[in-house]
Amino acid sequence: MSREPILSGDDAFEPDPPSQFVPLGREEDQVLRPQRMEDMVGQREVYERLMIAVDAARIRQETLGHILLDGPPGLGKTTFATCIPRALDVPLQIASGAALSAPKDLLPYLTNAQEGSVLFIDEIHRLPKAVEEFMYPAMEDFRIDITLGEGVSARTVNMTLRPFTIIGATTRSGLLSAPLRDRFQVREHLDFYSHDELCEIIRRNARKLRVEIDDESAMKIAVCSRGTPRIANNRLRWVRDYATTKAAGKITLPVANAALAMLGVDPAGLDNQDRKYMETILRVFHGGPAGVEAIAHTLNTAIDTLTDEVEPFLLRSELVVRTPRGRKLTAKGYEHLGATPDAAINGARHGRGDDGPLPLFAE
Repeated sequence: MSREPILSGDDAFEPDPPSQFVPLGREEDQVLRPQRMEDMVGQREVYERLMIAVDAARIRQETLGHILLDGPPGLGKTTFATCIPRALDVPLQIASGAALSAPKDLLPYLTNAQEGSVLFIDEIHRLPKAVEEFMYPAMEDFRIDITLGEGVSARTVNMTLRPFTIIGATTRSGLLSAPLRDRFQVREHLDFYSHDELCEIIRRNARKLRVEIDDESAMKIAVCSRGTPRIANNRLRWVRDYATTKAAGKITLPVANAALAMLGVDPAGLDNQDRKYMETILRVFHGGPAGVEAIAHTLNTAIDTLTDEVEPFLLRSELVVRTPRGRKLTAKGYEHLGATPDAAINGARHGRGDDGPLPLFAE
């Protein structure tokens, strides 16, 4: 039995209309990190000092000295650490301080290090003390002592390493022991970015993401990004998603405002959790002072969440202050919430039912 053709060349075929959005490759969509130090925006003083050290090592054909980068999360420590080996044209190894729980975990990185190569250790403050002490001779003399065997038959082998560079990144440099910290020849602290610098980062990354954005929208996102490029990139991705579904893929100022409002971000960059923290101090504790434990229990939130995530930006923005008696709203904090200190005091008196202090014992 003969089969009829399902589709012949004479049949009419209409292709689907082309989409106005060009899909991005997975790597292109995720990697917004600059690939060269020259392409980085902001941190110019740090950049200039690091470039002097890199150029000097290249001219003398020597191994670059060990570098310690510290600062809050999301400011570019990893970007510097990955761009420096490219500037020197040397290999790069990456490790995490939390994963190096014993000297044997660090040993493969040291023995595999090529001459002049870079070993980047992120969150280096999480290294155990035994690993830190194991690193001392490796950093100074490029040698390590390995113990073979156990008991009376154990012997120590001295192994010479090829000269290499350790770049450490940490958000809490105070947790590093002084001997380890002093073995870094170059120490740099990364600070927060200005609005103009973040605006330039957002414009550049918008081009990488193939989304159209105007200067007003870029500045709006920059102002709401807390001086941190990582937060700016996250905000940009969210606004891009919103514009794709609501505004044909074009980011304008009304679109950016609507997207950030849906995300719960106000014009000062505060999110819902930040405002709940401040409103709790105002409403429950009448402006403060209030202990962080009391605030955390009232919000049903972990204390670490408040001290590590919520309070740093509020303190830096001068919306809240820490006092020996607890947290208090500042005049700027009252203004942001649309309240006044007098109203908070009157609310406290109204809550007591009179103008005097509460009695020690109920009748």
